[in-house]
Amino acid sequence: MMKNTIEVMDTTLRDGEQTTGVSFSESEKLAIARLLLDELKVNRIEVASARVSDGEFRSVKRITEWAQKNNHLEKIEILGFVDQTVSLDWITEAGGRVLNLLTKGSLKHLEGQLRKTPDEHLAEIQFVIDEAARRDIIVNVYLEDWSNGMLSSIDYVYYMVDYLSKANVKRIMLPDTLGILNPDQTFTFCKAMTDRYPHVHFDFHAHNDYDFSVANAYMAVRAGVRGVHTTVNGLGERAGNAPMASVLGMMNDHLKINNTLNEHSLTHVSRMVESFSSIRIPANKPLTGEYVFTQCSGVHADGDNKDNLYFNELMPERFGRVRQYALGKTSGKANILKNLQELGIELNATDLKKVTQRVIELGDKKESVSAEDLPYIISDVLKTGDAKENIKLLNYSLNLVRGMRPLASIKIQINKNIYAETAVGDGQYDAFMKALWKIYERLDKTHPVLADYWVSIPPGGKTDALVETVITWKSNDYEFKTRGLDADQTEAAIKATLKMLNIVENSDFKIKK
Repeated sequence: MMKNTIEVMDTTLRDGEQTTGVSFSESEKLAIARLLLDELKVNRIEVASARVSDGEFRSVKRITEWAQKNNHLEKIEILGFVDQTVSLDWITEAGGRVLNLLTKGSLKHLEGQLRKTPDEHLAEIQFVIDEAARRDIIVNVYLEDWSNGMLSSIDYVYYMVDYLSKANVKRIMLPDTLGILNPDQTFTFCKAMTDRYPHVHFDFHAHNDYDFSVANAYMAVRAGVRGVHTTVNGLGERAGNAPMASVLGMMNDHLKINNTLNEHSLTHVSRMVESFSSIRIPANKPLTGEYVFTQCSGVHADGDNKDNLYFNELMPERFGRVRQYALGKTSGKANILKNLQELGIELNATDLKKVTQRVIELGDKKESVSAEDLPYIISDVLKTGDAKENIKLLNYSLNLVRGMRPLASIKIQINKNIYAETAVGDGQYDAFMKALWKIYERLDKTHPVLADYWVSIPPGGKTDALVETVITWKSNDYEFKTRGLDADQTEAAIKATLKMLNIVENSDFKIKK
């Protein structure tokens, strides 16, 4: 790396897994490690805490074996404790080469939790450092609760770092463990460390309790720290850690500081971690959220049409995304026009005005409208009959019997021909889809694949409340959504599926990449 390159250490697999309800499998941990190092190109990853469980040990073993074969072993870091040789034994057996040693960064934690003096603590730390050196294990040191230490026991922090800065330690890591710092404090405290110890490599580890994690990481880098810690999608305990995406955007566009990360892989990695963690990315999450590159206001679309007036440096193509223009009550003609252009549809000014008004009316009723809905809206408003239902579901039967797999029997009409099929599945909708695709296979017809399935039920809704099912379909590199609404979740999904089939089948409105 270049001398002034900032190091990014991602701790999704260790600190990120402390998110309530998140537990990655062994295969998922290995997949995330490979994505972070080979695809996203982060500098280091923290993959586990020593001594946690047998499953954790097996996960680390698989990661270190892969890393050894791919020249990544010194990029794999494991949190360990001041416990003589217990953590070191665990790390050695797991094939690790880097120990992130958790020490006390505030006098309150030292006295209240360990009941030790600073000299006693340092003596035990030195024992671990010496033993690690004998095993050829690299040591980085976490000063847990360092932020509180700087606020209430700064002499203790200096006493610790005076010693550790001369020890056989590669990096000293400064955690805002409880997420208490504001940006001004972060700059002041980090600058105090880098000024007093200019030869030391400091990392800053932010938590997001006050939503300051990215701002604090920004200030830490400005103050001269050489590394920042992140998690994918901001996973982590309580309010989470500094999100990888936001830190990357901040470094590239505001600090303009060198780093090794591959922007274009960001969205792919983010969505893979979303899938493995089952923690949804908020739709408005910077850089990775579904709607962050979507313009809703008609005046914005108009400005973009004329001279890209509402673009900024965060161009979606940098992150493997595309710009979109939302349809709803704030839409103007320009939004509709942008979407029609994507679909290859042309309307005269009078018809465009009618369609725009209908989209606004639907938005007022809180109904969601997608680009793929436009042909049907056009057909309804202009009475053209162009959005034909080439595929109709004539009837279907879903059977669910305890102890047996669900069974679906369907009969559909494609143009003038009728087809029937039966299949079993892992759920009622799965059985329905398997029967449907059997028909498609028989006819040698291609079809999109289901990429995402999202169900929304009104808060406090009754058992007969309407369910909205939104399904994302993928055809080659093109993704689109269809929506179904019904009191029955499976029926809602089937309605969304039929809409997809007709969108694909309709020769007048074929999906365009």
